[in-house]
Amino acid sequence: MKQSETPILVPPVPEDNITDLLEQRVAATPDRALFAVPEDGGWRDLSAAAFRAQVVALAKGFAAAGVEPGDRVAFICKTSFEWTLVDFALHYAGAVMVPVYETSSPLQIHWILEDSGARAILTESADHAERFAEISAESPAVTLSWRMDEGALADLAAGGTGIDDAEIERRRGLAVGSDTATLIYTSGSTGRPKGCVLTHANFVDLSRNAAGALDQVVNQPGSSTLLFVTLAHVFARFISVLAVHAGVRVGHQADTTKLLPALGTFKPTFLLAVPRVFEKVYNSAEQSTEADGKGKIFRAAAKVAVQHSEALDAGRVPFLLGLKFKVFDKLVYAKLREKLGGNVRYAVSGSAPLSHYLGHFYRSLGVKILEGYGLTETTAPVTVNLPDKFKIGTVGPALPGHTIRIAEDGEIEVTGIDVFKEYWNNPEATAAVFTDDGFFRTGDLGSLDEDGYLSITGRKKEIIVTAGGKNVAPAALEDPIRANTIIGQVVVVGDQKPFISALITLDPEMLPAWLNNAGEDPNMTLAEAAVHPKVLAEVQSAIDAGNAHVSRAESIRKFVILPTEFVEANGHLTPKMSIKRDNILRDFAGEIAALYGENPQTEAVAIDR
Repeated sequence: MKQSETPILVPPVPEDNITDLLEQRVAATPDRALFAVPEDGGWRDLSAAAFRAQVVALAKGFAAAGVEPGDRVAFICKTSFEWTLVDFALHYAGAVMVPVYETSSPLQIHWILEDSGARAILTESADHAERFAEISAESPAVTLSWRMDEGALADLAAGGTGIDDAEIERRRGLAVGSDTATLIYTSGSTGRPKGCVLTHANFVDLSRNAAGALDQVVNQPGSSTLLFVTLAHVFARFISVLAVHAGVRVGHQADTTKLLPALGTFKPTFLLAVPRVFEKVYNSAEQSTEADGKGKIFRAAAKVAVQHSEALDAGRVPFLLGLKFKVFDKLVYAKLREKLGGNVRYAVSGSAPLSHYLGHFYRSLGVKILEGYGLTETTAPVTVNLPDKFKIGTVGPALPGHTIRIAEDGEIEVTGIDVFKEYWNNPEATAAVFTDDGFFRTGDLGSLDEDGYLSITGRKKEIIVTAGGKNVAPAALEDPIRANTIIGQVVVVGDQKPFISALITLDPEMLPAWLNNAGEDPNMTLAEAAVHPKVLAEVQSAIDAGNAHVSRAESIRKFVILPTEFVEANGHLTPKMSIKRDNILRDFAGEIAALYGENPQTEAVAIDR
């Protein structure tokens, strides 16, 4: 059993809770800009001291409205400054936030309210409030509700003026590190979501130790980030707490269609994103240059960028390659850096693997994408590549305070400062995911290299076993194929079948530009594009590229392009845009059957061993 451990940098202080991070930040740098909010096409800074004042005022409002220490309060809101304001205010009031994805259905909201025992709910919009209203009669435990679009935050703050500072200080100090800070419900890619009990210590100790490990990212003068990943997910939630601890200036932009203009005005120094964002930035740039007749130049520049990064890893950049790199840096790379705001030096990426190609491409752009790995149950990151400890294609070494090991069956097991306490009201599920010696079974498969860098190879429950007995990890095929410009999602199938096949969806955002550049009608429907010869040929080329990463027995032999999208509303994606494999296999069983014919088990196919 291979194991890797990184010693803790900052020892735990058992009495501290999340509010202490803000108190210490205000004491150290009261005038430092901690947030920036949109104003008149630009950004207005908010100091640490001003943020704390707003937090305390809102905490008093919650207390005056009847929120008691320990109460669970559900919150539905898009990524915004107000999200973190409410988060800290509830901590100061002694309450426990239960975040709900803004895309959740009434049934999902009902389950979270019922299971968590939430006493109150705060919604952002009329749409959110209507979804709650549909199930409010079935949620009798919820006795308090507010709507932000009706001025709830201002009204709460105004109603709390009768609560004195001493009461908030008392409430703020009630929780210790081992107490519950939040209940975050898993996004439910399989089965009903479970409530993960994350403690104050999970956030506090992880923030302090991650800040030490990521010193060059978060502890530099002027460090800033623009959050657009949903704060209901643990990944962005942790970063928001880390930013308060480290004094990072944070802006928010929930509308990703406005992301590039926001990056241009905010000019962050680092980003938090999923690989799909980096794929789309690259694909958009490629199609834009293609439309301008400069596609060949872009592709040549991209090739040189990748070669340059690989040469850096090898320890020497040949003279001619270095010369080409300098030319393309002025012609191409500088323009792309400007699109990201001009100041981005690092990006933290998670939730899915980033292709080696794009990792090298962005590195030569001057943006190190620090891939990391974690789950809701680990308060987000367990491992992450560091600026000075960095290997493209891995998710990095263990963060300080963590031990990682690989079980005999390849499953990743972890223990450390950010591993959750338990599943809420579910002791059976809790017992099932912990080993006898206290390691959390992640359900993911991986490997550790000689330097302790972790690589993810698949999801244990998603391993496909073909009729010939070959074990196939879908991610190894799906991730490189999905990087293609026109492909939206890929789902590999073939369990107990004679060969591997795939369901493909097209990317409706990128497809029109690609069709136009290919000399075809950019307005054709997804159904028309799904059978168009040029589209089929492009998808086949992506399949061929994906197959190059695996053996013949693991390669995709057939595929079908579906005339639809996978979206959260139809139950095919989670809120963080991961595929719900079981739902997809069920809903497209007919299409899968057609790939294999009426009696696929009789088909003789050579199997590589």
